Amino acid sequence: MFDAVARRYDLTNTVMSLGQDRFWRRQTRAALGIGPGDTVLDLAAGTGVSTVELAASGAWCVAADFSVGMLAAGKGRAVPKVGADATALPFADGVFDAVTISFGLRNVVDHVAGLREMARVTRPGGRLVVCEFSTPTNRAFATVYKEYLMKALPAMASAVSSNPDAYVYLAESIRAWPDQAALAGRIAEAGWGSVRWRNLTGGIVALHAAVKPPVD
Repeated sequence: MFDAVARRYDLTNTVMSLGQDRFWRRQTRAALGIGPGDTVLDLAAGTGVSTVELAASGAWCVAADFSVGMLAAGKGRAVPKVGADATALPFADGVFDAVTISFGLRNVVDHVAGLREMARVTRPGGRLVVCEFSTPTNRAFATVYKEYLMKALPAMASAVSSNPDAYVYLAESIRAWPDQAALAGRIAEAGWGSVRWRNLTGGIVALHAAVKPPVD
């Protein structure tokens, strides 16, 4: 499915988020607190546009994605790219200072297994940031947002996406996704500590941050 949307993926995201995708990427980088000397895994990186944002910090960043087509669509972006399954990452234990996944955890069939694998490749004391669609905090706005997801979003996708049907799945997966507190519980279940979250854009998106506990 993701190979099929790769060609116009970045444009579609910008249009459907009304340009908020750039803001969300900047906030993810800030939440990671990375800089020169850090090694960072950007999981579900797609075309690598998020990895380029992370690399602006001066950290060494690698883009990893299950979809080879998505990585190929970002071939013009000068960041390392690796095809990878989130539940069986091709990296040794504890090699990253930080790991992040943006709008991709919903697509990992076993979310907790994926989060455990992210912890495995992160050093003790290393950081995790999950940027993902979430539950708007205002009840009235949440109702309007659900209408947008199920009606306006697929219609907009049909105008700009190379595979509009994929965005019906997107809308349905967002509606079925756990809220902020429930996702925090899954992150903790996977072995991460100091789990917290911050809402962006009224809770349309939430940044969940956590730390890998030290080895006993």
